[in-house]
Amino acid sequence: MIAALLTVSGAYGQVTESADSVWRSEQLQEVNVSAHGTHAKTKGLGNTDFIGSGELLRAACCNLGESFTTNPSVDVNYADAATGAQQIKLLGLSGTYVQMLTENIPNYRGAAAPYSLGYIPGPWMQSIQVSKGASSVKNGYESITGQINVEFKKPQATPFADANLYYNTKGKLKANLGANLHLSDRWSTALLGHYEILDKAHDENNDGFADMPKVRQGSLMNRWAWVSDNYIFQAAIKGLKEHREGGQIVHHEDYDNPYLIDITNERYEAFAKNAYIFDPEHGSNIALILSGSLHHQNALYGQKQYNSDQRNGYASLLFETDFNEHHSLSTGVSLTHDKFDFDETTPGVYAQYTYKIGEKFTLMGGLRWDHSNIYGGFATPRMHLKYSPNDIVTLRGSIGKGYRTNHVMAEYNYLLASSRQMIIDDDLDQEEAWNYGLSAALSIPIGDRTLSLNAEYYYTTFQHQMLVDMDSNPHAVHFTNLVGDSYSHTWQVEASSEIFDGFTMTATYRRTNVKSTYGGVLREKPLTNKYKGLITAQYKPGLGKWQFDATLQLNGGGRMPDPYITADGIPSWDSRYKGFEQLNAQVTRFFRHWSIYAGGENITGRKQKNPIITVDDPWGMNFDATMVWGPVHGAIYYIGIRLNWEKI
Repeated sequence: MIAALLTVSGAYGQVTESADSVWRSEQLQEVNVSAHGTHAKTKGLGNTDFIGSGELLRAACCNLGESFTTNPSVDVNYADAATGAQQIKLLGLSGTYVQMLTENIPNYRGAAAPYSLGYIPGPWMQSIQVSKGASSVKNGYESITGQINVEFKKPQATPFADANLYYNTKGKLKANLGANLHLSDRWSTALLGHYEILDKAHDENNDGFADMPKVRQGSLMNRWAWVSDNYIFQAAIKGLKEHREGGQIVHHEDYDNPYLIDITNERYEAFAKNAYIFDPEHGSNIALILSGSLHHQNALYGQKQYNSDQRNGYASLLFETDFNEHHSLSTGVSLTHDKFDFDETTPGVYAQYTYKIGEKFTLMGGLRWDHSNIYGGFATPRMHLKYSPNDIVTLRGSIGKGYRTNHVMAEYNYLLASSRQMIIDDDLDQEEAWNYGLSAALSIPIGDRTLSLNAEYYYTTFQHQMLVDMDSNPHAVHFTNLVGDSYSHTWQVEASSEIFDGFTMTATYRRTNVKSTYGGVLREKPLTNKYKGLITAQYKPGLGKWQFDATLQLNGGGRMPDPYITADGIPSWDSRYKGFEQLNAQVTRFFRHWSIYAGGENITGRKQKNPIITVDDPWGMNFDATMVWGPVHGAIYYIGIRLNWEKI
């Protein structure tokens, strides 16, 4: 039964915590991932970070965004100083170029993007896969810098019931409940619930604006599974409602006309996946995936109002087979429909071939053709190569193209938290970019331990790009087509090893060089860190009843958008920002069916002291809450309890 489930993992959705299952075209095997690391560098065809359940316990991980605390590849920061919107960066570029997947289904596009990192509670997740560079063509054409796939807890897994309660020094409370039930040998169901509340406004820098908005969020997911020898069915429905309140708060003076931010999001999702296995010996199966979402947003930024309704539908029919131990084929058709500021319907077809020689050599090539009713037809070629001459060395290479459609206001409406004029050109191109990647992973035995080393380089270059220009006019943000060059170079090295029994360390250094052409001049991309250093340590002594975790981030400085000149003849802000460090730590005590944890985030207290420009005149032409390059709040300490029960 497990073999059958794994066989359709890539097309159908991951069933066990297998790092290889992101890439269906390989011979899938279950991978035992130790609790201390995100490392699966010698496994799988792609350069993928696998974040398993053990890694998610190393920090509070209250949502998807906070789950990347110990990950060296993904950067998470606030998009502005008023709404609480978070954004990620991968390979030095915005998260809009990362394809977000849940259960290997494209998700959180358009209107959901600004706040999507807070829509997936940490306790709901079974694992996360971060695939860098060109990805498989089976999931679509949108991946440019990589994919992030989230696997939720499964109904058909070992019966469980769990709960997680979290509280921090800012007064935020989060509660999660989850359980599954096996109704028969084949039918199972799971229910996952989440609620969080922060009902007190904090103003550490005493500027009159809340450092983070008040938030109330509730979500519920119910999922079902039917598993037999030849047919597998999964379905789920999820609902979420969130309300955010920010802006000026009355704590040291009264405001006759306060600047307020009020954002309500409602989101509903559903999916169904069907897989029929008609030749288990050759892994031959056909799968049908259907999904849909409704997202409604009402947003008020001072006197600016933005309302959005997005409807998305997705369908994919896939066929996969292994001709023999060397040759595999995956092919299929898909249809994507987006309806909100404009309608776009994109049918597509793909084929992906894999040639494999044991565990030493794998070559995968894929090509898909899609046709947008707006942009016409376009081809997406991608290729991956893996060579492992022995158990120590693994070499990888990838090349591929990606495309994306821009939904400017839906994806960037948080920029309304300023007095900048929003200028959007009418003839924005479909974005198009090539991504090239090389990586080398080494597993070097040292006595009875192993030193893991990984080095990688990625180059992304755009043929067409929507430029978010905040330089040409400091009182406007201009969304326009790129004229000139735009690229990203990223180098990263990583080392990890168990130093002594129970104590593991990982050290990573990444350098980025991201430039785009602004006003005819090739310049460093603003608000982008030049480098990142990450050191993580975990100590789990003796019988594993205690666990100590610490993470130190060293974030490099970067360029700010060009400032305006004040009446005194001085720039409104510095042209560059300096590097800063952040320290997180947590201690956990495990018991048989529960554990208690306590820790701190940003313990060093480093933060951007005055992230809001002209904070004393929010209705003036110079007000801007979007010039954010670092943390907007100081140290936060928390405590939590996890309850868990599994039937053995």
